[in-house]
Amino acid sequence: MSHAAPKKLRNITILDQQNVPPNGVLIIPSHLGYLDLLQLERILDGRPLVYLVAQGAAYSPEQKAHFDQDGVHVQEFTPANPNIEGLRKEIQDAVKKGSIVIYVPPLALAQHAALTTVSGSRLDFLMQLRVPVLPLYILDTAEVAMPIESRPPEGDSVFAFGKVMAQADGPSFQESLMQLGEACFSGKPALDINLAFALIRGLKKHGSKAWVIDGKDDLTLRFDKILASAIVLAAHVRSATKKPRVGIILPPGILGVIANVAVMLAGKVPVNVNYTAGRASVESAIKQGDLDHYLTADLFVRKMQTFPWPPNRQLTFIERILPNKKSAIARWLIISKLLPASVLATMLGVPKRGGNTEALLLFTSGSSGDPKGVVLTHRNLMANVCQFGSRLNLGTSDRILGSLPLFHSFGSTVTIWYPIIQGVSLVTYTNPIETKKLAELIHKHHATVLIATPTFLRGYLKGVNPEWLASLKLVVTGAEKLPRTVADAFESRFGKKVMEGYGLTETSPVSNVNLHDPDAAGSPAGTEVMPSHRVGSVGQVLPGLSVRITDPDTDAPRTLHQSGMIWFKGANVFEGYLKNPRKTEEVIKNGWFRTGDIGRMDADGFLFIEGRLSRFSKIGGEMVPHETVEESLVKALNLEGESTRRIAVIGVPDIEKGEALVLLTTIPGGSVQQEILDLRYKLLDRGMQPLWIPKKLVRVVEIPILSSGKLDVKACEKLAKTAGW
Repeated sequence: MSHAAPKKLRNITILDQQNVPPNGVLIIPSHLGYLDLLQLERILDGRPLVYLVAQGAAYSPEQKAHFDQDGVHVQEFTPANPNIEGLRKEIQDAVKKGSIVIYVPPLALAQHAALTTVSGSRLDFLMQLRVPVLPLYILDTAEVAMPIESRPPEGDSVFAFGKVMAQADGPSFQESLMQLGEACFSGKPALDINLAFALIRGLKKHGSKAWVIDGKDDLTLRFDKILASAIVLAAHVRSATKKPRVGIILPPGILGVIANVAVMLAGKVPVNVNYTAGRASVESAIKQGDLDHYLTADLFVRKMQTFPWPPNRQLTFIERILPNKKSAIARWLIISKLLPASVLATMLGVPKRGGNTEALLLFTSGSSGDPKGVVLTHRNLMANVCQFGSRLNLGTSDRILGSLPLFHSFGSTVTIWYPIIQGVSLVTYTNPIETKKLAELIHKHHATVLIATPTFLRGYLKGVNPEWLASLKLVVTGAEKLPRTVADAFESRFGKKVMEGYGLTETSPVSNVNLHDPDAAGSPAGTEVMPSHRVGSVGQVLPGLSVRITDPDTDAPRTLHQSGMIWFKGANVFEGYLKNPRKTEEVIKNGWFRTGDIGRMDADGFLFIEGRLSRFSKIGGEMVPHETVEESLVKALNLEGESTRRIAVIGVPDIEKGEALVLLTTIPGGSVQQEILDLRYKLLDRGMQPLWIPKKLVRVVEIPILSSGKLDVKACEKLAKTAGW
């Protein structure tokens, strides 16, 4: 989207004011507080204005007083029982006379940094007025400020005008508003800060108030000591290799945090190697990353005997280096406390700007293909920290449980970069499968946020005392679709709603998240409550991200409310795969990223993922989602309370229908033919379409799962083929 040069008006930046037409129009803003209203009047200086307000709704005393002034034209409507025909005529007449009609959203309770306070139902109502619509996005820069910035002056904001929509509808308006939000967010200068500089500022600012706690041995290190240790290790890293990237082979823990920060401070790119992958994948990652040196730990090397370890001369054992550097660490602890972050960065050779240069290299999990190197820039990661942080709005009293692998994009951004910059303490543990131990750590250290995958959440359902999770305020899952059965079982046992989120390595990774709905208790009568959670969805998009939907086969545009291929655009979206222009061109088109996931958006901006394209089968011309079939099978087979995955559905070639579904199961039984027949009748009774019912059944010892918690689609396909399907 192109934009004219921004025009400064005191503390306001105005984008594309030329989109305001000379004739009448209906302006629908993302939100409109009293100060915003005054500024909009100034922008529209001299134009005849009509305020469209909801009768009986809550408005601020200042807004009400403004509406009561002489010369201010107000048009009211009754939301509960609107006279749509009469109102339509009034608004259409006003627009024909050249007036600008401004819809004023009532006071609303919404979670931090919400895209809009205009509900989907209200938007649909406004579209029935059948007049040209001008979208207006207002960015409150204080609400989505970078955690490392000082708070902007009160009233500092961005006004972005979209293009006039002659025949507006809800989905088109939503799409326009998201694109305006993306343009506003992506223009923030703070996104170009070097991640290493941001880490220095975060570790300094929160040095004595936040900690990293290693659940393996209860070692606790304050942020200021993490910084001093990382500075010392960074000097060693610079002398150990001249290559631009450094491998890190460590599980979650204090050493993993120090290693990643140290590589950043050394001016190099950390590459957290997937130590659970097969030899071919590991060797591919090492070759692609051009690695010749690795940070690890003695104990971990001895534990991972089957890992293809490089020669010892290429390994730095951190626990051997740091104990011998105690005096240097103590010296840097004092220096880092005395000097401002900017001076410290200069001493360490850390530039203040990172922009679009490479900051981190991650490899895709390879769930449906060979690993690809995902190059994430400083701008990508700073954007996602800001996006994620502005929605969660955590503080120094919060503690995140971090047990996802560091080579996993969630483990990297959400349990290293984000807590350091935001000043949130981190409780770490090496293995996300040991749920009883994790629950004990949550209880012991009063963790407030649990980041997991649905597969790992299943482990909490047996043998974990519900009281151990009492301190949790937020439970977020990602990486794979959250089965309703898992969410319901977890809430029933622990009294905690599971909030499903969504993201991909290529989006740094978080793009969407559900949150608890705001508490309306004590709010003025008529205050609207904006939903922040919708069952079955992955939540609303984070600030600064835009979505569009297309036909999966032709890429032809579809409306947001139609099912299709999901595309993202935003500052957190990567620019391409490492040394793989062909794959990059397949997924990046004019700055838009083709996610490979099928889904749709509803009227309130909640995104529903219907499945990975690779987890759909085209049967008789119909797209069949494997995950939906799996959920029905879980219910039909009474597997809701299982702590491990017992089934998986895989698509295989079929001469008659193009593809057929195969059910992999670990459940013992008798005749396969009889069992699949019985299952067919059960699913038909539940209303499932015949095409969606698995045609074959294969018994397996276990369902292959990746270390990230995702289903290993590649391995499942091999099992199906080995069985002759």
